Amino acid sequence: MTCKAHGLKMLIASMALAMGLSGAASAQPAPSNRLAASQPGTDVYILSFGLWGPQSVFESEAKGAARVLETSLKTKSRTIVGFNTRRSSGATPQAIRKAAQSVSQVIDPDDVLVLFLTSHGSTDGAALVTKDYQTRITPDNVQQLLQESGARYRVVIVSACYSGVFARRLADERTLVITAASADRPSFGCRDGATWTYFGDAFFNKALRSEGRLDVAFQKARTLVTRREEREGFDPSNPQIAGGAEVLARLGERGAMPAQQACRASGANTRSTC
Repeated sequence: MTCKAHGLKMLIASMALAMGLSGAASAQPAPSNRLAASQPGTDVYILSFGLWGPQSVFESEAKGAARVLETSLKTKSRTIVGFNTRRSSGATPQAIRKAAQSVSQVIDPDDVLVLFLTSHGSTDGAALVTKDYQTRITPDNVQQLLQESGARYRVVIVSACYSGVFARRLADERTLVITAASADRPSFGCRDGATWTYFGDAFFNKALRSEGRLDVAFQKARTLVTRREEREGFDPSNPQIAGGAEVLARLGERGAMPAQQACRASGANTRSTC
């Protein structure tokens, strides 16, 4: 199933956020925003949100992605997960903005923020639908969130149709953007009751479990997604990756630190083994 099946473009065409992520749904409960303080070195903070409440796959994917990212990026107690369901609203504009502001209170300049959004999408952005509220999150809205988070180094991952629009707007040397589709293509797998979308399964559930580098995991995931789409007769969604050279370098240095410390501790044998 693609986002086209829901007539999404027509649904959210009139639902823009005129002044960014406002508190229009302020009565809705927010996810827990308690985050561990930053420590010396590079810490990773994760914000993961399932935006489309009527289908459970987006709740499942937001939860699953956060778990895999925590393991792959070796971070703990620095994650906020929120999601909308048919009955509850934990990923409202207010909740998402509050989460970004919570990060700003603890993050250091050397740290990395990972923001993951999963939903249906259009060429304007990603849909946000609760049981009594509907809007969209645009690339400009995400840019505002990143600024409010205080993060200098950012990773934005969007699993939605046409999500390549986020790469066009947000990618730069300090912002790595990974999307499930190009700006002109739908993505697949948004079936109610599913655990993952096609991209989520390929990137988080398969590639990232065995490969710690985000860019390498993405290349593996794109191959998996393309092969699956070909088998099932779909036009390629064409997942995208853009920007992030400084982010990848920082994460790479962070991953190499334990090995470097072990080499220093080994004394005379350092030259031959490290």
